[in-house]
Amino acid sequence: MFRNNTPVMNETAPGIMEGMDRQIEQAFCNQGTMSSGSVGMSDLSDEILLCILHHVPVCDLLTNVANVCQKLHTLCYDKTLLTNVRFSEEYRADDQLVCRTLKLLANHVQSLSLNSCYWLSASTLDKLARCRGVTHLDVTGCRLTSLCLSRLLSSLSLLRSLAFDVRPCFNSALLSSEAVDSLSRLTELRQTLFTPSYGVVPCCAQLRKLMLQFDIPDVTREGIGVCCQLMVGQSSVPHYEQLEEFTARLAPGEVNQTLLLLYLAVFSVHIPKHLRVFLVSIPGPNPAHWPAAPSLAQSLGRRGDLLALQLPRTWLDPLSLKRALEGNSPKHLSFSRCPALWPQIFQSLLGGGVRDAAQLVSLNLSGINHVPYSECRSVEDQLVAETMGQVAATCCNVKHLNLMHTHYHHEYSPGLDGQTHLGASLGRFKHLRSLTLPACALSDGVNTNHTSARGSTPSLLFQGLKKAPRVGLQNYRPDMESSLAGDSTSGLVLLTAGCRFLETFELIGPGFASALPRLEPCTRASVEPRGMCAWARGVGDVHLAALEALPRLHRLTLAGLPGVLKGTGLVQLTRKCRDLRVLSLANLGSLKTMNYTASLLETLTQCTQLQELRLEQPYLNANASFFEALSSCHRLQRLCLISRSGTFDSLATETFMERCRHVVMCHMFMGGTLAACRTLQKSLLDRFSAERPALSVVIYPLQHEDLPSVIRGISLTLLDRITLFQSHVAQPPHLSPI
Repeated sequence: MFRNNTPVMNETAPGIMEGMDRQIEQAFCNQGTMSSGSVGMSDLSDEILLCILHHVPVCDLLTNVANVCQKLHTLCYDKTLLTNVRFSEEYRADDQLVCRTLKLLANHVQSLSLNSCYWLSASTLDKLARCRGVTHLDVTGCRLTSLCLSRLLSSLSLLRSLAFDVRPCFNSALLSSEAVDSLSRLTELRQTLFTPSYGVVPCCAQLRKLMLQFDIPDVTREGIGVCCQLMVGQSSVPHYEQLEEFTARLAPGEVNQTLLLLYLAVFSVHIPKHLRVFLVSIPGPNPAHWPAAPSLAQSLGRRGDLLALQLPRTWLDPLSLKRALEGNSPKHLSFSRCPALWPQIFQSLLGGGVRDAAQLVSLNLSGINHVPYSECRSVEDQLVAETMGQVAATCCNVKHLNLMHTHYHHEYSPGLDGQTHLGASLGRFKHLRSLTLPACALSDGVNTNHTSARGSTPSLLFQGLKKAPRVGLQNYRPDMESSLAGDSTSGLVLLTAGCRFLETFELIGPGFASALPRLEPCTRASVEPRGMCAWARGVGDVHLAALEALPRLHRLTLAGLPGVLKGTGLVQLTRKCRDLRVLSLANLGSLKTMNYTASLLETLTQCTQLQELRLEQPYLNANASFFEALSSCHRLQRLCLISRSGTFDSLATETFMERCRHVVMCHMFMGGTLAACRTLQKSLLDRFSAERPALSVVIYPLQHEDLPSVIRGISLTLLDRITLFQSHVAQPPHLSPI
């Protein structure tokens, strides 16, 4: 801490500074270079101090740290700290503190983000008008009215980038002439649509980037169907002459698809000549056909400057794909659920159709070879390790790879010897940072568990229809002989040895479908019955334990893995991966009982850096022991529990919330009565809302008939965090897949 009688700051800033002081003092003492005295923060160079202050929240920076001394006051107002400001993670900042900070920021900030600051009032958002030098503004997820937006746009004459929500109350007629003038100068716009509307797109004649998210339900909360008819006079107004990037992400529903086609109507007449990014993500197995897709693909391929491409499978055919990729060097490609195109995709990547495959950064091949189990499965329907090895050699700079909803069965792949595995091919992606795999991709297919399952019908045990036997369960223990682990995880060992820099890893079983209803219709239409893949059933605790070889792992998703029996692999994994920030677990082991409770509790006590936890299991018991273990996650911010037949302890929940003071999102969709859920929800909000302005508490029976309307009432960004288990791997930063 400081030794010049300066004021004491709040808990965030001094924690950083005092910790640094102790490290510096210890370093000098260890070197023996000083016999007395110590070095404090104030003795560091300006460059080092700026690096430290960069990690201090802006509210603390300006209202606390800047008041410590003149030197820190000067550094806190350095342009490197105040040019780009985000309030999105400052969950303890209430309206009063944000208003004070905005007043101090007014003459410095140029890029300002309040994304998902759902707790701030409309009067606080009005204060954004003080920041007249802002060129980039993000108010997505904020309670912004049409009049407030008009006042902001009228004041921010330098604005070039805007992100906001178009809610049912939005009315473009309320925008002033000054606001329309500001919109006419925008070059980048991101709209989240909760109602059928063009938003402000008709006013933006200079757009270069247009990013859309459609989240309109087909039916209102009152059960009335939503009409997609737009206001008269808006049907052909959007200006795309200067457009370079177009992205659209859709939630399920006919209204969203219809509205998207209205936005794309201009493309049917004229393709913008500078277009180089076109990303459209539509959920469900049968997206509506778009007749202009072939001409778009031909236009994208003609210029040779394509950067990113994602089209629904009904919009692409092999010839159009060949024309789009030929002669280009894209950085992002997504062919999710396009099984008919996989030969052309690999031919383009490996056969010279792409000008420079080394430029590719992210590749989404989710469902590229998926054939429903109701149809005949052949070897040709599976991933080929040799082909993926060639892709790794050609696309040598890929950082994000998604192979979800595919299959790889080691013993049935032709031309492979016993030492060759898909894991070895994937291990050649040396720059990989995030990876999504189907469960069967980790199986070696050599142990007796696989052999016995291969020629028989799926076991009732793994389908969750029968209680597990009390004896004879194969289970991983940390003290097992290494030879056994090597025999069953040789492919995974090769993968982890090659991909040492993996930060995000997702392993999804073929039968997984979340119990939450947001994406349930489209998800269930494309998944296979749980337990139908014998190789996926063989992936268990020993495989999870092998993931300990990924020390940089920050985000881990495990879903739909019936072979995880006792969860001891989780304990071994978290013992070595100490920097895990996000953990998502769903439907592990049997669905009739929860066998890995003891291991889960031990796992939680080891996740000291965890910030987000999503746990979905049919028979979860959120009792005092569970919340006691969870209290070890002192940095936890977001918690979501989903259990159709689960129970919870109200007193233990309150005790946990009192101990973990960083938790701002507590969503529990469990069993129990509606009265009990509402009582606990009210109690948590009454006790903790004052000290946590951003607190979001939703506790609701999972089987209650009103749950869909409750889900729609939650902030979209929060909803994405808790309800979507589909992969967020292998996508450009501004678009996540459905």
